Amino acid sequence: MTTTIAFTLDASGTQTPLSLTISQGVIAGWTGRDPVARDHHIAELAAIGIAPPASTPIYYRCSANRFTTAGTIECTGEESSGEVEFCLFAAGGKTYVGVGSDHTDRKVETYNITVSKQMCDKPVATTVWDLAELEDHWDQIILRSYATINGTRVLYQEGTLSGMLPVAELIKKGFGGTILPDGTAMFGGTFAAKGGIRPATRFDYEIEDPVLKRRIASGYDIVTLPVVG
Repeated sequence: MTTTIAFTLDASGTQTPLSLTISQGVIAGWTGRDPVARDHHIAELAAIGIAPPASTPIYYRCSANRFTTAGTIECTGEESSGEVEFCLFAAGGKTYVGVGSDHTDRKVETYNITVSKQMCDKPVATTVWDLAELEDHWDQIILRSYATINGTRVLYQEGTLSGMLPVAELIKKGFGGTILPDGTAMFGGTFAAKGGIRPATRFDYEIEDPVLKRRIASGYDIVTLPVVG
């Protein structure tokens, strides 16, 4: 299955419409460049019963139509949470960079991570950048998220992409080449949550380019569906 999303390309100071068709969704996990930070995230998940990965990095798959720009998602039960990640989109031999949230059902994640990735929609912002404009200062790019918990908005995650594996290495390890296949949407990894992983009623996320002085930000509300049996 495929899904088509209408984006705005912000490149060279100009904003233009860009329609991208996604045919495969990939969630790259445990992509930390620093093994100490990576192992901290593994320990963080182990604390809530999630088994360590079979390899690092690891590439989970999810349906292309899980990617959405909707401002609200519905999740079953109260044990899901978001996490900010940069997202790569490939089309026409080019790679675009956006930002989104790998929203995941943490209860399902304790017994099958791959299944958990399919359980929830993956919100993404509607603006993307051209990767070529970021390559010379990639490590300075900032990811940040805020979670609204019990009515209070708190800083949930923050870090620079110097903490993640470089794009070229992610592509080579995941696809065996130098180019992300057309039609691929891939999340590139995340940072540990400040205060630990926990659910929220709203999740806001952003990517900031301090060199070109621009930012992409979005967010979504989480509607909890009841578990009745």
